[in-house]
Amino acid sequence: MAPRVPSVAAPPPARVERLAVLPVFLSLDGKDVLVAGGTEAAAWKAELLHAAGARVQVAAAGPCAGMAALLAAHGADGGIVATAPDWRDLSLDGFHLAVADLEGEDAAGFATAARAAGVPVNVVDRPELCAFQFGSIVNRSPVVVGISTDGAAPVLAQAIRRRIETVLPRHLAAWGALAARVRRTVAARLPVAAMRRAFWERFADRAFAAGSGPSVEDEAEAFASCGGPAGGRVTLVGAGPGDPEYLTLKGMRALQSADVILFDDLVSAELLEFARREAKRMLVGKRGGRESCRQEDINALMLSFARQGKRVVRLKAGDPSVFGRSGEEIAFLERAGIAVDVVAGITTASAMAAGLKTSLTHRDCAQSVRFVTGHSRQGRLPETLDWRAVADPTTTTVFYMGGRTAPEIAGRLMGEGMSPETPVVITANVSRADERRWAGPLSAMARGIGGIGYDDPVIIGIGRVFAQQAAAAGAQPLQAVGA
Repeated sequence: MAPRVPSVAAPPPARVERLAVLPVFLSLDGKDVLVAGGTEAAAWKAELLHAAGARVQVAAAGPCAGMAALLAAHGADGGIVATAPDWRDLSLDGFHLAVADLEGEDAAGFATAARAAGVPVNVVDRPELCAFQFGSIVNRSPVVVGISTDGAAPVLAQAIRRRIETVLPRHLAAWGALAARVRRTVAARLPVAAMRRAFWERFADRAFAAGSGPSVEDEAEAFASCGGPAGGRVTLVGAGPGDPEYLTLKGMRALQSADVILFDDLVSAELLEFARREAKRMLVGKRGGRESCRQEDINALMLSFARQGKRVVRLKAGDPSVFGRSGEEIAFLERAGIAVDVVAGITTASAMAAGLKTSLTHRDCAQSVRFVTGHSRQGRLPETLDWRAVADPTTTTVFYMGGRTAPEIAGRLMGEGMSPETPVVITANVSRADERRWAGPLSAMARGIGGIGYDDPVIIGIGRVFAQQAAAAGAQPLQAVGA
């Protein structure tokens, strides 16, 4: 009979994948650290350590101009002081960190001496001698983000830092400082762990959604004193013309703090990826000639969710204040006592001009720019338009929602004396992968919109600033310009 082999349980799956380094944050307030070397790199490390509250002792025979300035500025208060011309003249015992920018054997000797004294050591540009590393830092103290590539790619770490800098608002520091001040008060006021967690989740979300400027600290204090906003609020956010990269940073922060997102039919799925994962998303699109959500229903949804204490984002294509009916929504919500914010977006005309590499107000062609709706409440051209003014040849005119009325627009303009040769550009799906353009004279605009089609959102630019596009169109006026 074969001997019985005891079964061995499979090891549980790792909860954390392997780390090249362990990110650790050290408290250095009032602690002694040593910096050996008088170079600019050593000066930067000394300044960084001093910013963390350390008492920095510098061992350098000939400090550079930057190090000399630091010693002059902080020597009197003991923040950064010259202690010896050579680190070998010092005992490393008692230091909490040792940092050096030295050459050759001197650098290796410094690292050996620090390890013998039990002091964590860093030698600039010598990762094999280092017990710890300085990462790239995003400073919103007390919120501090450190980025490391284990010394393999410092430039990549700096690039990552720049991107994080754009995402974390500057006023996050005020909210972090407030959290430290009120933590004990919150713990005493909310004895149940679930209640405290709910408070801090609201606190964190509000920190990202809050505005900036001199009132941010007052807003943070008010939040902490009452346990959060008493009711919900609505933020109208401009999603831009289509390309998700046209979303503003402020708009992205609003999406990332939303409980509910009511979005237009023209908002792309890629853009919604920026939203908070837990947010409820509801399509409330309004498209001419298609089944649509009524404005009254959208207003009712915003009001209902806000009264439930939700943070509601009304995500609109383009800019909310340019043919986005934001005025009606703001007035409705304010009458109901709901707080409203507006985050501007990049309007489609600006994105069209950027794609065409032209200026809507080129000084040689136009003295003004005019945005005109090509679609009234009744589904046709507005009856109150001053066509004589619209036909001004010194103005660039951009028609929104004018696809189905384009032939009539051309006829009315030429009827008021606008030259049939006036350049026109029609663009469908501005800034999206399937963007299409037609360029040509005003007299051919009806043919142009026929080629573009009526199913996709179009914008029509009319004026001399588009002369180059009209001239270049040639025999192939319809262009697919997307990816």
